[in-house]
Amino acid sequence: MSTSTVSAVSAAPKKSARRKLSVPVILLIIAGALALVSLVRIISGADDLTSVGQVSGALQLAIPIGLAGLGGLWAERAGVVNIGLEGMMILGTWFGAYAGYQWGPWTGVALGIVGGALGGLLHAVITVTFGVNHIVSGVAINILAVGVTRYLSNFTFDKAAGGSSKQSPRIDEITKITIPGLSDWLRDIQGKHWFFVSDVAGVLGGLVTNLSLLTIVALLLIPATIWILWHTAFGLRLRSCGENPVAAESLGVNVYKYKYIAVVVSGGLAGLAGAFLAIVATGIYQEGQTGGRGYIGLAAMIFGNWMPGGMALGAGLFGFTDSLKLRGGAENVHAMLLLLAILLLLVVFWQLYKKKYLPAAISAVAAVLLFVWYSLTNEVPSQFVDAAPYITTLLVLALSAQRLRMPKADGMPYRKGQGK
Repeated sequence: MSTSTVSAVSAAPKKSARRKLSVPVILLIIAGALALVSLVRIISGADDLTSVGQVSGALQLAIPIGLAGLGGLWAERAGVVNIGLEGMMILGTWFGAYAGYQWGPWTGVALGIVGGALGGLLHAVITVTFGVNHIVSGVAINILAVGVTRYLSNFTFDKAAGGSSKQSPRIDEITKITIPGLSDWLRDIQGKHWFFVSDVAGVLGGLVTNLSLLTIVALLLIPATIWILWHTAFGLRLRSCGENPVAAESLGVNVYKYKYIAVVVSGGLAGLAGAFLAIVATGIYQEGQTGGRGYIGLAAMIFGNWMPGGMALGAGLFGFTDSLKLRGGAENVHAMLLLLAILLLLVVFWQLYKKKYLPAAISAVAAVLLFVWYSLTNEVPSQFVDAAPYITTLLVLALSAQRLRMPKADGMPYRKGQGK
């Protein structure tokens, strides 16, 4: 593709592009959010909110969600909706565990990627070649993955080594690294429970303590995706297929090829998410261990407005919420009621500034109810603790829905030559 062609394809998206936040502004927003969490921690006494263990656990829980979301982003940037992320994750958990306990964890990672990519290839054949509705295809893959993995487990996992029809034998760990000296120093500062300073130390400590090498690889995939999709001619062609495939074809882009590549990569990333769950997060394959994380990854991608940075932020939010119920449980989630009430109060002021009086009134009522709930109770019911990550998903999507802008041709049927 010539330089003039690349410029022509990229012209349309630039017209509707939103103003990007600068790095200093993003850092200021993060600092403000951390200060708010620190204030809630001091008021509530829930000191584990930003502890090293909490942040480390949140990161481990966020990685599978982020990888699934990244997979969804690849597919949808090329115009293919990938509801099948959950099924591709399931395939990744099984293939990763099967290869991992026999030939080592890194072989398991590779086979997990292959397993997810096979699911992506099937989705591409069904949607791109045969033109089947993307949602129908994705749901079918999710159902198929459950059946296939159950069937394979029945005669594959060695019962003598601790396997069964629903779980694999134990998988060896991937090397974890801790930066000596720095990790202990940050943990000591976090233990002082100072305002803001201890919270910063807790966050940084979680990033340098017991960090799996696969976690580092997964984190590097985010800037790699940004560079590939937004700074190369290949990425421009791929994104043009999701914005206007007819125009892309008229400029010489093989739309089918780029859709296939995107969906297979999408499946591979979801498979990597599944392999991470089986090998790093638990060290064993268990039936149903994905727990809907493929769908939450899709929600993180939507929350992030089909952008890698926003998707990573959404995955971190959901991972943090999920980690709360594992560490401190009811106490931590109870503290989050106060945080939500304060956030809603800030929303009220913003909506009043924008002269949106009805939404402001609704937000004010919700904030008051949360304040009352927090004041009159010491902890929340265990059922609410378990549901917290999913409630967070729904709330975040509801609040962010008005600012979203999906690729224009996302999910739309396309047949080669239809623009002629």
